[in-house]
Amino acid sequence: MGKITDPIYEQVVKRNAQEPEFHQAVKEVLDSIEPALEQHPEFVEARIVERLVEPERIITFRVPWVDDKGVVQVNRGFRIQFNGAIGPYKGGLRLHPSVYDGILKFLAFEQVFKNALTGLPMGGGKGGSDFNPKGKSDGEVMRFCQAFMRELYRHIDADLDVPAGDIGVGGREIGYLFGAYRKIKNVWHGVLTGKAPEYGGSLGRPEATGYGATWFAESMLKHRGVKDGLKGKVVAISGSGNVAQYATEKVTQLGGKVITLSDSTGFIVDNDGVDKKKLEFVMHLKNVKRGRIKEYADKFKVDYYVYNEHKDIKSPWYVPGIEVALPSATQNEVDLGEAKALVKSGCLAVSEGANMPCVAHAVDLFIEKGVSFGPGKAANAGGVATSGLEMSQNSLRYSWTKVEVLDRLHKIMDNIHETCVTTAEKYGSPGNYVVGANIGGFLKVAKAMLAQGVI
Repeated sequence: MGKITDPIYEQVVKRNAQEPEFHQAVKEVLDSIEPALEQHPEFVEARIVERLVEPERIITFRVPWVDDKGVVQVNRGFRIQFNGAIGPYKGGLRLHPSVYDGILKFLAFEQVFKNALTGLPMGGGKGGSDFNPKGKSDGEVMRFCQAFMRELYRHIDADLDVPAGDIGVGGREIGYLFGAYRKIKNVWHGVLTGKAPEYGGSLGRPEATGYGATWFAESMLKHRGVKDGLKGKVVAISGSGNVAQYATEKVTQLGGKVITLSDSTGFIVDNDGVDKKKLEFVMHLKNVKRGRIKEYADKFKVDYYVYNEHKDIKSPWYVPGIEVALPSATQNEVDLGEAKALVKSGCLAVSEGANMPCVAHAVDLFIEKGVSFGPGKAANAGGVATSGLEMSQNSLRYSWTKVEVLDRLHKIMDNIHETCVTTAEKYGSPGNYVVGANIGGFLKVAKAMLAQGVI
């Protein structure tokens, strides 16, 4: 950081004790934007950064619901509306036992810059609950979602705050949430994105985050002089949910070979590559059967590892020969040791499919060793970009074809890559996508905040 941002970060840590994920996200941005602040003293004078690191609104509420045995369960619900300077608050809902204020603050803060980079008019927000949908029946998930929306509806609207899905919130949950909102409000508003096409969703939305992260990786490779991009490259992907599935599909379409997928119990290594037929199995396994990735290893007779049980291959990132990595599971899944293993493998590029999956020291190592590193706020912006396109279609009462949506998305991802490259060069850090993404997003939000006065 620097003389301008050091005291701001110290205040963030003091005010938000015991929230390490939020500290990490703020520090990563503040480390980058000092050159921009030096060139824009008006931002310093107006205390833009001091306001930017403080959420505009944090909403916490009780969510009581009844399980299949007739027992009342109580969870905690959240919505953090972090910054609305450039448009309605926009960001997902996460259902996971780990959810608490600190994780949602980090996600909402990241979302502010990610949304700004898309070029679409969207502010940043995030929400969710410590409810765990795993192991719950459809009826239990429905009753929870209805109870959650009975409070959340007061705080969202198509022109105010438009949530989407995240970990634990897929098409099933969005459907239940939207149905509850429509019933309570007695209106049809495009208040949630990630809806099915039958009731206002955008074609191409399921593919968006995985495709976007892959396109970003392809752009980084070509920018560093790898003419064929992903063609012929050995690619490691973590996770096996929506992002990982469609990243695998796009990598394969572009001629790359995906050799790893994972879930919370372990990971597979398929040196022959996860081809189209194998991916169809994964999609059925995870989206319909809701099974574990070990079943892939059992069916296709490939290696399966439990995390940290093998002395050498402790995680997907220790697999030898990885040329491109797309961490697509969850935050802080790639530590310094794993980053060193990727560097040793000769990894050329890392494109974050998840939100902040690489710890700060891992990011520093990638940049130091010349690995092209696409931070999540740039690389995985495809999901929220397509959510923005869904909002546009809802406002128009119109639906674009899948080809039209994905074409618009590809152009948005190309523009984000170009913004990162040119901004990093302009502010003295050529090739540093972290600096490019952070300053690029910051400048747009900061100018909007400055224009709107002290609010």
